[in-house]
Amino acid sequence: MIVNYMISISKKSLIKILILSVFILCITSLKAQSLNEIDKAITIKIDSIITLLTVEEKIAMCHAQSKFSSTGVPRLGVPELWMSDGPHGIRAEMNWDNWNYANWTNDYITAFPALTCLAATFNPALSKDYGVSLGEEARYRKKDVLLGPGVNIYRTPLNGRNFEYMGEDPFLASTMVVPYIHGVQQSGVATCVKHYALNNQEHSRGHINVEVSDRALHEIYLPAFKAAIIDGESWSIMGAYNKFRGEHCCHNQILLNDILKDKWRFDGVVISDWGGTHDTDQSIYNGLDIEMGTPSNNNISKRFPYNNNFLGQSFLDKIISGQVKESILDDKVKRILRLMYRTSLNKDRPFGSINNKAHSNTAYKVATEGIVLLKNKNTLLPIDNSSDLTIAVIGENATKSMTTGGGSSELKAANEVSPLKGLRKRFKNANIIYSLGYSSENKTKKDKLNLKKEAISIAKTADVVFFIGGLNKNNSQDSEGADRQHYNLPYNQDELIESIAKVNKNTVVVLISGNAVSMPWRNKVMSIVQSWYLGSEAGNAIASVLNGEVNPSGKLPFSFPKKLSDNAAHFYGKLSYPGNGETQYYKEDILVGYRWHDTKSIKPEFAFGYGMTYTSFKLSNIISDKKTYNSVGTIKISCKVKNTGDVTGKEVIQVYVGKKNSKVKRALKELKGFKKISILKGGLEKIEIKIAVDKLAFYDEKISDWNVEKGDYIIYVGNSSDNISKQIPITII
Repeated sequence: MIVNYMISISKKSLIKILILSVFILCITSLKAQSLNEIDKAITIKIDSIITLLTVEEKIAMCHAQSKFSSTGVPRLGVPELWMSDGPHGIRAEMNWDNWNYANWTNDYITAFPALTCLAATFNPALSKDYGVSLGEEARYRKKDVLLGPGVNIYRTPLNGRNFEYMGEDPFLASTMVVPYIHGVQQSGVATCVKHYALNNQEHSRGHINVEVSDRALHEIYLPAFKAAIIDGESWSIMGAYNKFRGEHCCHNQILLNDILKDKWRFDGVVISDWGGTHDTDQSIYNGLDIEMGTPSNNNISKRFPYNNNFLGQSFLDKIISGQVKESILDDKVKRILRLMYRTSLNKDRPFGSINNKAHSNTAYKVATEGIVLLKNKNTLLPIDNSSDLTIAVIGENATKSMTTGGGSSELKAANEVSPLKGLRKRFKNANIIYSLGYSSENKTKKDKLNLKKEAISIAKTADVVFFIGGLNKNNSQDSEGADRQHYNLPYNQDELIESIAKVNKNTVVVLISGNAVSMPWRNKVMSIVQSWYLGSEAGNAIASVLNGEVNPSGKLPFSFPKKLSDNAAHFYGKLSYPGNGETQYYKEDILVGYRWHDTKSIKPEFAFGYGMTYTSFKLSNIISDKKTYNSVGTIKISCKVKNTGDVTGKEVIQVYVGKKNSKVKRALKELKGFKKISILKGGLEKIEIKIAVDKLAFYDEKISDWNVEKGDYIIYVGNSSDNISKQIPITII
């Protein structure tokens, strides 16, 4: 029977190949036709290719051939698929079959800000620019699939990988991810949205089983993925390492077949996380298309390691023996071929570009718009850069590289401007003195004491102190593979900040992190700036905000609880986070982030959507177009926004909606619309935000579908989740 599947090219096959070649030439003339016509032509072409492939060739396309590629079929001109890590930049080249870097000299790239920063911009247009630049760099590096963006919901401040995601709110993440995908894919590079789904912690990620209600699943954890697939039309998606209801997410019947492929009509490719597969039959039947990495429990040959994958030899044996229908294999291969015609076989995709001025400008714009001003007592900031001040810059993060480390998202940046370098460039007239202050390295007690003494000494003599600290990309901080162990700042930074504030009242704390941290020193410092991992332009962006060249306009994409137990996941104890080693239960259900704080009246340190500027704004004439709407209507909220300060600035108007006397448990309010606008000093702008009534639906577990509850609602309009300017009652009939 095996002989029947051996590769052989008969005269009949040669004729088919010639016909197919002519067909490929003809297809390039289809640009002027409609997308439907092109899709039909590609489908016909894919069906033709399927008839020419041997079963061995089909199987080979369903699993890796190297760390970051899957095989093609050279005899038919079917190319390999090349993938790259890179939610915020294209990772350096890896060796063919191990995790060491290949040490190329031409794989330096632009490092873009991490996705927490992108989310903090609240600017979908900027997300499109980000995606365009990223896609161009991926295309230049000849990548077909970009392994990103990440849209897992921020559930706990301890998750080591939160910095790669877009915050705690599903509406914000959904709104920001769609233009990102459109931007990347216009270069003919597929996004691979990850990690689908419920990968909300790194601790025990490879085996932890998540139990969560259908409501929370559909209302909180799936919307951004759904938007990425339906509105963004992402061409691929990556399964998560963890389990959901007892099945690993890389081959999960509910997530991949029932929801993704059936309900959402996804026509792209499901790619496993590396080594995230665990069973041949489940990999075959439960929605997986390409298995990447290798099984962790197989003692496999060095020469042909990937043949032993679950979608390798064992899959082939089942096809040959008749245990599995070849049509199941064909569905996977057809999806892979469709992905190729969107990427590597797309004759019209551009060449791409890398490390150019446009990409640097995009990185800078995202960085400056994402930085969040959390506190500014006595308007200490901005600091006049024309003054001959003495500025003490203290903290390891002022000089530490933040593009390296952190796991799979680490980057080989062509340029990374450190905060210290950026400050020296912007504050040319100032006397800038630098002290390390603390160190992430394993130093002796005496060395640590000396660092602290030196920092306090220069702080005493300075007019202003910029303490630049926070987290870093080390293991057990903002990094893949492990969660944070504590909510406080590491390396005794909390104590150091308090000591500095005692000797210099003009202390500004600049936090570089992708996570919330505790702030026992909040009331002892003048200003607090939440920076993020800002990529190549980090130092320039931070300095531009501190000196007022850029008026900060970022808003927090997640809540900062005062203490860890104020966070919903931690409130319910170990079974909720991190689980008992085998299973965890999302006991907070739909009350994630600000939904928890609002509903339970637990005041956060800083609220979701919060962020100050160097000017001030006033909202007025806040109205809805009607008081009563039917279930298929559109709510129109309008208001006037006046810049009442002295400088031009940007404000984010946020619209939340809550249901009064609901028949089901609900959060007090949920974000349903926002708009970022720039207003000249003294200027007045009128804005309108539209909300489709069906977006107010809850997921009704009784009918396993969405349901718009009729009755009275409240529209909340403000500039953060805890700063509401007006409440508007409406009724849905």
